[in-house]
Amino acid sequence: MCPSKTSCERSAKSEIAPWVARELAGVELGDKRLQRRAQIIMTQFSQQPTASIPEACGQWGDIKAAYRFFNNDSVEPGHLLAAHSQATIRRMQSHPVILAVQDTTSLNYSTHPQTEGLGPISNNADKTLGLLVHSTLALALSGEPLGLLDVQVRSRDRRHFGQSRNAHQRNKKSLAEKESQRWLDSLRACQQAGRNCPQTTLVNVADREGDIYELFEQALGGQGQGRVHLLVRAQHNRQVRQSTEQKLWPHLAAQPAAATLMVRTPRQAGQAERTAHLTLRFGAVTLSAPTLKEQKPPLQLWAVQAREENPPAGRKAILWRLLTTLPLANAAEAMEKVQWYCQRWQIEVLHKVLKSGCKIEQRQLETTMRLRRVLIMDLIVAWRILLLTKTARQNPEASAADWLLEKEWKVLWVHMKKQPAKAPPTLHQAVRWIGQLGGFIGRKSDGEPGPIVLWRGLQRLHDLVHAWEIFNIVGNT
Repeated sequence: MCPSKTSCERSAKSEIAPWVARELAGVELGDKRLQRRAQIIMTQFSQQPTASIPEACGQWGDIKAAYRFFNNDSVEPGHLLAAHSQATIRRMQSHPVILAVQDTTSLNYSTHPQTEGLGPISNNADKTLGLLVHSTLALALSGEPLGLLDVQVRSRDRRHFGQSRNAHQRNKKSLAEKESQRWLDSLRACQQAGRNCPQTTLVNVADREGDIYELFEQALGGQGQGRVHLLVRAQHNRQVRQSTEQKLWPHLAAQPAAATLMVRTPRQAGQAERTAHLTLRFGAVTLSAPTLKEQKPPLQLWAVQAREENPPAGRKAILWRLLTTLPLANAAEAMEKVQWYCQRWQIEVLHKVLKSGCKIEQRQLETTMRLRRVLIMDLIVAWRILLLTKTARQNPEASAADWLLEKEWKVLWVHMKKQPAKAPPTLHQAVRWIGQLGGFIGRKSDGEPGPIVLWRGLQRLHDLVHAWEIFNIVGNT
Protein backbone atom coordinates (compact mmCIF):
# COMPACT_ATOMS: atom_id res chain seq x y z
CA MET A 1 0.00 0.00 0.00
CA CYS A 2 1.23 3.50 -0.84
CA PRO A 3 0.51 6.02 1.97
CA SER A 4 0.10 8.89 -0.48
CA LYS A 5 -0.14 9.61 -4.18
CA THR A 6 3.24 11.38 -4.23
CA SER A 7 5.14 8.54 -2.57
CA CYS A 8 3.37 5.96 -4.75
CA GLU A 9 4.39 7.77 -7.93
CA ARG A 10 7.97 8.08 -6.67
CA SER A 11 8.07 4.35 -5.89
CA ALA A 12 6.65 3.40 -9.28
CA LYS A 13 9.11 5.65 -11.10
CA SER A 14 12.11 4.07 -9.44
CA GLU A 15 11.09 0.43 -9.93
CA ILE A 16 13.38 -1.74 -12.00
CA ALA A 17 12.27 -5.15 -13.25
CA PRO A 18 14.48 -8.04 -12.04
CA TRP A 19 15.33 -9.12 -15.59
CA VAL A 20 16.36 -5.55 -16.52
CA ALA A 21 18.64 -5.37 -13.48
CA ARG A 22 20.36 -8.54 -14.71
CA GLU A 23 20.68 -7.45 -18.35
CA LEU A 24 22.02 -3.95 -17.63
CA ALA A 25 24.00 -4.79 -14.50
CA GLY A 26 27.30 -4.13 -16.27
CA VAL A 27 26.30 -1.08 -18.33
CA GLU A 28 29.03 1.57 -18.39
CA LEU A 29 27.63 5.04 -19.07
CA GLY A 30 30.03 7.03 -16.91
CA ASP A 31 27.34 8.20 -14.50
CA LYS A 32 25.32 6.06 -12.08
CA ARG A 33 22.30 8.28 -12.62
CA LEU A 34 22.38 7.50 -16.35
CA GLN A 35 22.79 3.80 -15.61
CA ARG A 36 19.75 3.83 -13.35
CA ARG A 37 17.74 5.84 -15.86
CA ALA A 38 18.56 3.29 -18.56
CA GLN A 39 17.18 0.52 -16.32
CA ILE A 40 14.04 2.50 -15.50
CA ILE A 41 13.34 3.27 -19.17
CA MET A 42 13.82 -0.34 -20.24
CA THR A 43 11.48 -1.50 -17.46
CA GLN A 44 8.86 0.98 -18.67
CA PHE A 45 9.30 -0.07 -22.31
CA SER A 46 8.94 -3.74 -21.39
CA GLN A 47 5.71 -3.13 -19.49
CA GLN A 48 4.10 -1.44 -22.51
CA PRO A 49 5.91 -2.72 -25.62
CA THR A 50 3.55 -1.06 -28.13
CA ALA A 51 3.44 2.34 -26.37
CA SER A 52 5.09 5.56 -27.49
CA ILE A 53 7.79 7.04 -25.28
CA PRO A 54 5.35 9.40 -23.47
CA GLU A 55 2.80 6.60 -23.02
CA ALA A 56 5.39 4.15 -21.69
CA CYS A 57 6.97 6.63 -19.28
CA GLY A 58 3.66 8.00 -17.98
CA GLN A 59 4.65 10.75 -15.55
CA TRP A 60 5.86 14.08 -16.97
CA GLY A 61 9.10 13.87 -15.01
CA ASP A 62 9.85 10.42 -16.42
CA ILE A 63 9.00 11.56 -19.95
CA LYS A 64 11.44 14.48 -19.74
CA ALA A 65 14.10 12.24 -18.21
CA ALA A 66 13.70 9.70 -21.04
CA TYR A 67 14.07 12.31 -23.78
CA ARG A 68 17.09 13.81 -22.01
CA PHE A 69 18.61 10.32 -21.87
CA PHE A 70 18.10 9.68 -25.59
CA ASN A 71 19.43 13.16 -26.42
CA ASN A 72 22.55 12.69 -24.27
CA ASP A 73 25.64 12.48 -26.50
CA SER A 74 27.57 10.66 -23.78
CA VAL A 75 25.21 7.66 -23.98
CA GLU A 76 26.79 5.30 -26.50
CA PRO A 77 24.30 2.78 -27.97
CA GLY A 78 27.15 0.25 -28.07
CA HIS A 79 27.55 0.46 -24.29
CA LEU A 80 23.88 -0.40 -23.79
CA LEU A 81 24.27 -3.40 -26.08
CA ALA A 82 27.57 -4.45 -24.51
CA ALA A 83 25.98 -4.95 -21.08
CA HIS A 84 23.29 -7.20 -22.55
CA SER A 85 25.83 -9.04 -24.71
CA GLN A 86 27.95 -9.78 -21.63
CA ALA A 87 24.89 -11.31 -19.95
CA THR A 88 24.24 -13.26 -23.17
CA ILE A 89 27.77 -14.69 -23.18
CA ARG A 90 27.38 -15.81 -19.56
CA ARG A 91 24.25 -17.73 -20.56
CA MET A 92 26.06 -19.25 -23.54
CA GLN A 93 28.86 -20.69 -21.43
CA SER A 94 26.74 -23.57 -20.13
CA HIS A 95 25.82 -24.79 -23.63
CA PRO A 96 28.02 -27.13 -25.72
CA VAL A 97 26.73 -25.63 -29.00
CA ILE A 98 25.32 -22.17 -29.74
CA LEU A 99 23.72 -21.06 -33.01
CA ALA A 100 24.45 -17.38 -33.70
CA VAL A 101 21.99 -16.45 -36.44
CA GLN A 102 22.46 -13.19 -38.32
CA ASP A 103 20.14 -11.26 -40.61
CA THR A 104 19.28 -7.76 -41.82
CA THR A 105 16.02 -5.86 -41.57
CA SER A 106 15.13 -2.34 -42.74
CA LEU A 107 13.36 0.25 -40.62
CA ASN A 108 11.15 2.61 -42.59
CA TYR A 109 11.06 6.21 -41.37
CA SER A 110 9.77 7.77 -44.58
CA THR A 111 7.03 9.52 -42.62
CA HIS A 112 9.72 11.26 -40.56
CA PRO A 113 11.86 12.76 -43.39
CA GLN A 114 13.22 15.54 -41.16
CA THR A 115 15.06 13.06 -38.94
CA GLU A 116 18.74 13.77 -39.44
CA GLY A 117 20.88 10.98 -40.90
CA LEU A 118 18.33 8.72 -42.60
CA GLY A 119 19.24 7.02 -45.87
CA PRO A 120 17.58 5.09 -48.72
CA ILE A 121 16.31 1.59 -47.92
CA SER A 122 14.96 0.84 -51.40
CA ASN A 123 15.67 1.82 -54.99
CA ASN A 124 13.67 5.00 -54.49
CA ALA A 125 16.44 7.02 -52.91
CA ASP A 126 14.36 10.15 -52.36
CA LYS A 127 11.17 8.78 -50.82
CA THR A 128 11.84 5.53 -48.93
CA LEU A 129 14.13 6.49 -46.08
CA GLY A 130 15.23 4.67 -42.95
CA LEU A 131 17.93 2.56 -41.35
CA LEU A 132 19.36 -0.90 -41.95
CA VAL A 133 19.73 -3.10 -38.86
CA HIS A 134 21.86 -6.26 -38.88
CA SER A 135 21.40 -8.39 -35.76
CA THR A 136 23.13 -11.52 -34.45
CA LEU A 137 21.00 -13.59 -32.08
CA ALA A 138 22.45 -16.38 -29.92
CA LEU A 139 20.24 -19.49 -29.70
CA ALA A 140 20.49 -22.69 -27.71
CA LEU A 141 19.92 -25.83 -29.80
CA SER A 142 16.46 -26.03 -28.23
CA GLY A 143 15.62 -22.71 -29.88
CA GLU A 144 15.77 -20.71 -26.65
CA PRO A 145 17.02 -17.18 -27.50
CA LEU A 146 19.90 -16.36 -25.16
CA GLY A 147 20.43 -12.78 -26.31
CA LEU A 148 22.02 -10.49 -28.87
CA LEU A 149 25.73 -10.71 -29.61
CA ASP A 150 25.96 -7.96 -32.20
CA VAL A 151 23.81 -5.19 -33.69
CA GLN A 152 24.97 -3.05 -36.59
CA VAL A 153 22.97 0.00 -37.67
CA ARG A 154 23.74 1.59 -41.03
CA SER A 155 22.39 4.55 -42.94
CA ARG A 156 23.10 4.76 -46.66
CA ASP A 157 24.44 7.99 -48.10
CA ARG A 158 21.76 9.48 -50.37
CA ARG A 159 24.39 11.33 -52.40
CA HIS A 160 26.18 8.16 -53.53
CA PHE A 161 23.39 5.59 -53.40
CA GLY A 162 22.87 3.89 -56.76
CA GLN A 163 26.11 5.10 -58.32
CA SER A 164 27.68 1.61 -58.33
CA ARG A 165 24.85 -0.40 -59.82
CA ASN A 166 26.90 -2.36 -62.36
CA ALA A 167 29.03 -5.34 -61.35
CA HIS A 168 32.30 -3.83 -62.60
CA GLN A 169 31.98 -0.77 -60.34
CA ARG A 170 30.97 -2.89 -57.35
CA ASN A 171 33.89 -5.28 -57.82
CA LYS A 172 36.37 -2.40 -57.79
CA LYS A 173 35.37 -1.62 -54.20
CA SER A 174 37.00 -3.30 -51.25
CA LEU A 175 34.72 -5.43 -49.10
CA ALA A 176 35.06 -2.94 -46.23
CA GLU A 177 33.37 -0.35 -48.49
CA LYS A 178 30.42 -2.63 -49.22
CA GLU A 179 27.35 -3.47 -47.16
CA SER A 180 28.47 -7.11 -47.31
CA GLN A 181 30.99 -6.28 -44.59
CA ARG A 182 28.16 -6.68 -42.05
CA TRP A 183 28.31 -10.47 -42.39
CA LEU A 184 32.02 -10.51 -41.56
CA ASP A 185 31.48 -8.14 -38.64
CA SER A 186 28.89 -10.54 -37.21
CA LEU A 187 31.31 -13.45 -37.50
CA ARG A 188 34.04 -11.36 -35.84
CA ALA A 189 31.69 -10.62 -32.93
CA CYS A 190 31.13 -14.38 -32.58
CA GLN A 191 34.87 -15.04 -32.65
CA GLN A 192 35.36 -12.50 -29.89
CA ALA A 193 32.54 -14.05 -27.84
CA GLY A 194 34.05 -17.48 -28.42
CA ARG A 195 37.18 -16.51 -26.49
CA ASN A 196 34.97 -16.27 -23.39
CA CYS A 197 33.24 -19.60 -24.11
CA PRO A 198 36.15 -22.04 -24.48
CA GLN A 199 33.93 -25.11 -23.97
CA THR A 200 31.28 -23.96 -26.45
CA THR A 201 31.15 -24.41 -30.22
CA LEU A 202 29.62 -21.32 -31.86
CA VAL A 203 28.00 -21.76 -35.27
CA ASN A 204 27.35 -18.53 -37.16
CA VAL A 205 24.25 -19.11 -39.34
CA ALA A 206 23.43 -16.97 -42.39
CA ASP A 207 21.06 -17.02 -45.34
CA ARG A 208 22.11 -16.73 -48.99
CA GLU A 209 23.32 -13.12 -48.69
CA GLY A 210 26.05 -14.46 -46.44
CA ASP A 211 27.51 -16.69 -49.16
CA ILE A 212 30.65 -14.56 -49.47
CA TYR A 213 34.15 -15.91 -50.13
CA GLU A 214 35.72 -13.60 -47.53
CA LEU A 215 33.31 -14.80 -44.84
CA PHE A 216 34.45 -18.41 -45.28
CA GLU A 217 38.04 -17.24 -45.54
CA GLN A 218 37.74 -15.43 -42.20
CA ALA A 219 36.11 -18.47 -40.54
CA LEU A 220 38.68 -20.93 -41.87
CA GLY A 221 41.50 -18.65 -40.79
CA GLY A 222 40.19 -18.28 -37.25
CA GLN A 223 38.88 -21.71 -36.35
CA GLY A 224 41.35 -22.06 -33.53
CA GLN A 225 39.90 -18.98 -31.83
CA GLY A 226 36.99 -20.13 -29.70
CA ARG A 227 35.74 -22.97 -31.92
CA VAL A 228 33.65 -20.72 -34.18
CA HIS A 229 32.20 -22.19 -37.39
CA LEU A 230 29.92 -21.20 -40.26
CA LEU A 231 26.66 -22.61 -41.61
CA VAL A 232 25.50 -20.67 -44.68
CA ARG A 233 22.84 -21.27 -47.29
CA ALA A 234 24.64 -21.28 -50.64
CA GLN A 235 23.73 -18.70 -53.27
CA HIS A 236 26.57 -19.11 -55.80
CA ASN A 237 27.02 -22.14 -58.02
CA ARG A 238 30.76 -22.20 -57.46
CA GLN A 239 33.30 -24.35 -59.25
CA VAL A 240 34.11 -27.64 -57.50
CA ARG A 241 37.72 -28.61 -58.08
CA GLN A 242 37.45 -32.35 -57.47
CA SER A 243 34.32 -32.87 -59.59
CA THR A 244 34.01 -33.63 -63.29
CA GLU A 245 30.67 -31.83 -63.05
CA GLN A 246 32.62 -28.62 -62.32
CA LYS A 247 29.78 -26.77 -60.56
CA LEU A 248 28.40 -27.16 -57.03
CA TRP A 249 24.72 -27.69 -57.93
CA PRO A 250 25.20 -30.72 -60.22
CA HIS A 251 27.97 -32.02 -57.97
CA LEU A 252 25.61 -32.15 -54.99
CA ALA A 253 22.78 -33.62 -57.05
CA ALA A 254 25.12 -36.43 -58.12
CA GLN A 255 25.85 -37.51 -54.54
CA PRO A 256 23.96 -40.59 -53.26
CA ALA A 257 20.83 -40.00 -51.17
CA ALA A 258 21.95 -40.33 -47.55
CA ALA A 259 18.76 -39.85 -45.52
CA THR A 260 15.23 -38.47 -45.43
CA LEU A 261 14.37 -35.71 -43.01
CA MET A 262 11.04 -34.17 -41.96
CA VAL A 263 11.04 -30.42 -41.18
CA ARG A 264 8.31 -27.98 -40.24
CA THR A 265 8.30 -24.98 -42.56
CA PRO A 266 7.12 -21.65 -41.12
CA ARG A 267 3.88 -20.04 -42.16
CA GLN A 268 4.26 -17.59 -45.02
CA ALA A 269 1.97 -15.10 -46.72
CA GLY A 270 -1.05 -17.05 -47.94
CA GLN A 271 0.51 -20.41 -47.03
CA ALA A 272 0.02 -22.41 -43.86
CA GLU A 273 2.79 -24.07 -41.89
CA ARG A 274 3.48 -27.60 -43.12
CA THR A 275 5.74 -30.61 -42.76
CA ALA A 276 8.13 -31.24 -45.66
CA HIS A 277 9.98 -34.47 -46.43
CA LEU A 278 13.51 -33.69 -47.60
CA THR A 279 16.08 -35.97 -49.22
CA LEU A 280 19.64 -35.31 -48.02
CA ARG A 281 22.85 -35.51 -50.00
CA PHE A 282 26.20 -34.31 -48.66
CA GLY A 283 29.96 -34.42 -49.06
CA ALA A 284 33.26 -32.60 -48.69
CA VAL A 285 33.93 -30.00 -51.40
CA THR A 286 36.87 -27.88 -52.53
CA LEU A 287 35.47 -24.67 -53.98
CA SER A 288 37.51 -22.37 -56.20
CA ALA A 289 37.84 -18.72 -55.32
CA PRO A 290 35.74 -16.30 -57.45
CA THR A 291 37.16 -15.27 -60.80
CA LEU A 292 38.31 -11.87 -59.59
CA LYS A 293 40.02 -13.51 -56.60
CA GLU A 294 41.74 -16.37 -58.43
CA GLN A 295 44.98 -15.66 -56.58
CA LYS A 296 43.28 -16.62 -53.33
CA PRO A 297 43.23 -20.23 -52.07
CA PRO A 298 40.25 -22.57 -52.58
CA LEU A 299 37.79 -23.18 -49.76
CA GLN A 300 37.78 -26.57 -48.04
CA LEU A 301 34.16 -26.99 -46.91
CA TRP A 302 31.35 -29.49 -46.50
CA ALA A 303 28.10 -29.17 -48.45
CA VAL A 304 24.57 -30.46 -47.83
CA GLN A 305 21.61 -30.52 -50.19
CA ALA A 306 18.09 -30.90 -48.75
CA ARG A 307 15.49 -31.25 -51.50
CA GLU A 308 11.75 -31.84 -51.32
CA GLU A 309 11.10 -34.43 -54.01
CA ASN A 310 7.28 -34.40 -53.94
CA PRO A 311 5.89 -31.04 -52.77
CA PRO A 312 2.13 -30.60 -52.29
CA ALA A 313 0.15 -29.38 -55.29
CA GLY A 314 0.58 -25.67 -55.78
CA ARG A 315 3.55 -25.40 -53.42
CA LYS A 316 7.12 -24.70 -54.47
CA ALA A 317 9.54 -27.48 -53.59
CA ILE A 318 12.00 -26.73 -50.81
CA LEU A 319 15.63 -26.79 -51.92
CA TRP A 320 18.35 -25.82 -49.48
CA ARG A 321 22.03 -26.06 -50.25
CA LEU A 322 24.15 -25.45 -47.18
CA LEU A 323 27.87 -24.85 -46.82
CA THR A 324 29.65 -25.34 -43.50
CA THR A 325 33.12 -25.34 -42.01
CA LEU A 326 32.02 -28.17 -39.69
CA PRO A 327 33.11 -31.66 -40.79
CA LEU A 328 30.28 -34.04 -41.75
CA ALA A 329 31.26 -37.62 -40.99
CA ASN A 330 27.87 -39.23 -41.60
CA ALA A 331 24.24 -38.67 -42.55
CA ALA A 332 23.22 -37.93 -38.96
CA GLU A 333 25.61 -34.97 -38.83
CA ALA A 334 24.35 -33.69 -42.19
CA MET A 335 20.77 -33.99 -40.93
CA GLU A 336 21.73 -32.12 -37.79
CA LYS A 337 23.02 -29.13 -39.80
CA VAL A 338 19.73 -28.88 -41.69
CA GLN A 339 17.87 -28.85 -38.38
CA TRP A 340 20.20 -26.13 -37.14
CA TYR A 341 19.52 -24.05 -40.23
CA CYS A 342 15.78 -24.29 -39.52
CA GLN A 343 16.41 -22.23 -36.38
CA ARG A 344 17.40 -19.26 -38.55
CA TRP A 345 13.77 -18.09 -38.68
CA GLN A 346 14.01 -17.12 -35.02
CA ILE A 347 15.77 -13.90 -35.96
CA GLU A 348 13.01 -13.03 -38.41
CA VAL A 349 10.53 -13.45 -35.56
CA LEU A 350 12.71 -11.16 -33.41
CA HIS A 351 12.64 -8.46 -36.09
CA LYS A 352 8.87 -8.87 -36.41
CA VAL A 353 8.46 -8.32 -32.66
CA LEU A 354 10.75 -5.27 -32.92
CA LYS A 355 8.60 -3.70 -35.65
CA SER A 356 5.06 -4.83 -34.84
CA GLY A 357 5.36 -5.35 -31.08
CA CYS A 358 7.75 -2.57 -30.06
CA LYS A 359 6.66 -0.19 -32.85
CA ILE A 360 10.25 0.87 -33.51
CA GLU A 361 9.28 2.50 -36.83
CA GLN A 362 6.89 4.83 -35.02
CA ARG A 363 9.58 6.31 -32.76
CA GLN A 364 9.91 10.04 -33.50
CA LEU A 365 13.30 11.54 -32.67
CA GLU A 366 15.34 14.25 -34.35
CA THR A 367 18.50 12.29 -35.22
CA THR A 368 19.47 8.75 -36.11
CA MET A 369 21.84 8.62 -33.12
CA ARG A 370 18.87 9.16 -30.80
CA LEU A 371 16.96 6.50 -32.72
CA ARG A 372 19.87 4.09 -32.22
CA ARG A 373 19.70 4.49 -28.45
CA VAL A 374 15.98 3.68 -28.51
CA LEU A 375 16.58 0.84 -30.98
CA ILE A 376 18.97 -1.04 -28.68
CA MET A 377 16.46 -0.84 -25.84
CA ASP A 378 13.60 -1.98 -28.07
CA LEU A 379 15.69 -4.87 -29.42
CA ILE A 380 16.41 -6.09 -25.89
CA VAL A 381 12.70 -5.78 -25.02
CA ALA A 382 11.82 -7.72 -28.20
CA TRP A 383 14.32 -10.41 -27.19
CA ARG A 384 12.68 -10.65 -23.77
CA ILE A 385 9.24 -11.18 -25.35
CA LEU A 386 10.63 -13.90 -27.62
CA LEU A 387 12.47 -15.46 -24.68
CA LEU A 388 9.32 -15.61 -22.54
CA THR A 389 7.51 -17.61 -25.23
CA LYS A 390 10.38 -20.13 -25.37
CA THR A 391 11.49 -20.32 -21.74
CA ALA A 392 7.94 -20.81 -20.50
CA ARG A 393 7.80 -23.98 -22.62
CA GLN A 394 11.30 -25.30 -22.03
CA ASN A 395 11.72 -24.32 -18.37
CA PRO A 396 8.11 -24.26 -17.15
CA GLU A 397 8.92 -24.50 -13.44
CA ALA A 398 10.97 -21.29 -13.42
CA SER A 399 9.55 -18.61 -11.14
CA ALA A 400 7.63 -15.69 -12.63
CA ALA A 401 9.31 -13.52 -9.98
CA ASP A 402 12.51 -13.67 -12.03
CA TRP A 403 10.81 -11.94 -14.96
CA LEU A 404 7.99 -9.85 -13.46
CA LEU A 405 7.75 -7.23 -10.75
CA GLU A 406 6.09 -8.44 -7.56
CA LYS A 407 3.03 -6.27 -8.15
CA GLU A 408 2.73 -7.63 -11.71
CA TRP A 409 2.56 -11.29 -10.79
CA LYS A 410 0.33 -10.56 -7.79
CA VAL A 411 -2.16 -8.56 -9.88
CA LEU A 412 -2.03 -11.23 -12.57
CA TRP A 413 -2.80 -13.93 -10.01
CA VAL A 414 -5.73 -12.01 -8.48
CA HIS A 415 -7.17 -11.20 -11.91
CA MET A 416 -7.05 -14.82 -13.08
CA LYS A 417 -7.74 -16.71 -9.82
CA LYS A 418 -9.95 -14.15 -8.02
CA GLN A 419 -8.01 -14.65 -4.80
CA PRO A 420 -4.81 -13.23 -3.25
CA ALA A 421 -1.52 -14.79 -4.32
CA LYS A 422 0.44 -16.70 -1.71
CA ALA A 423 3.54 -17.35 -3.85
CA PRO A 424 4.73 -16.42 -7.34
CA PRO A 425 3.26 -18.57 -10.13
CA THR A 426 5.52 -20.55 -12.41
CA LEU A 427 6.73 -18.74 -15.50
CA HIS A 428 4.73 -21.16 -17.66
CA GLN A 429 1.50 -20.31 -15.85
CA ALA A 430 2.23 -16.57 -15.85
CA VAL A 431 2.96 -16.54 -19.60
CA ARG A 432 -0.29 -18.40 -20.34
CA TRP A 433 -2.21 -15.90 -18.22
CA ILE A 434 -0.52 -12.95 -19.93
CA GLY A 435 -1.30 -14.59 -23.27
CA GLN A 436 -4.97 -14.85 -22.26
CA LEU A 437 -4.99 -11.12 -21.51
CA GLY A 438 -3.78 -10.66 -25.09
CA GLY A 439 -6.41 -12.90 -26.70
CA PHE A 440 -4.93 -16.40 -26.27
CA ILE A 441 -7.83 -18.80 -25.67
CA GLY A 442 -5.81 -21.59 -24.08
CA ARG A 443 -7.63 -24.62 -25.45
CA LYS A 444 -5.77 -27.92 -25.66
CA SER A 445 -5.45 -27.55 -29.41
CA ASP A 446 -4.08 -23.99 -29.18
CA GLY A 447 -0.56 -24.90 -28.10
CA GLU A 448 1.30 -22.18 -26.21
CA PRO A 449 1.07 -18.37 -26.47
CA GLY A 450 3.15 -16.71 -29.18
CA PRO A 451 4.82 -13.29 -29.28
CA ILE A 452 1.78 -11.39 -30.63
CA VAL A 453 -0.65 -12.28 -27.84
CA LEU A 454 2.18 -11.87 -25.34
CA TRP A 455 3.00 -8.26 -26.21
CA ARG A 456 -0.74 -7.46 -26.22
CA GLY A 457 -1.11 -9.17 -22.84
CA LEU A 458 1.82 -7.27 -21.32
CA GLN A 459 0.15 -4.03 -22.33
CA ARG A 460 -3.10 -5.07 -20.66
CA LEU A 461 -1.29 -6.29 -17.55
CA HIS A 462 0.26 -2.85 -17.21
CA ASP A 463 -3.21 -1.28 -17.31
CA LEU A 464 -4.42 -3.67 -14.59
CA VAL A 465 -1.42 -2.86 -12.40
CA HIS A 466 -1.96 0.86 -12.93
CA ALA A 467 -5.62 0.54 -11.91
CA TRP A 468 -4.57 -1.42 -8.81
CA GLU A 469 -2.15 1.37 -7.84
CA ILE A 470 -4.89 4.01 -8.25
CA PHE A 471 -7.32 2.04 -6.12
CA ASN A 472 -4.65 1.75 -3.43
CA ILE A 473 -4.16 5.53 -3.49
CA VAL A 474 -7.93 6.13 -3.23
CA GLY A 475 -8.19 3.63 -0.40
CA ASN A 476 -5.58 5.55 1.61
CA THR A 477 -7.09 9.01 1.24
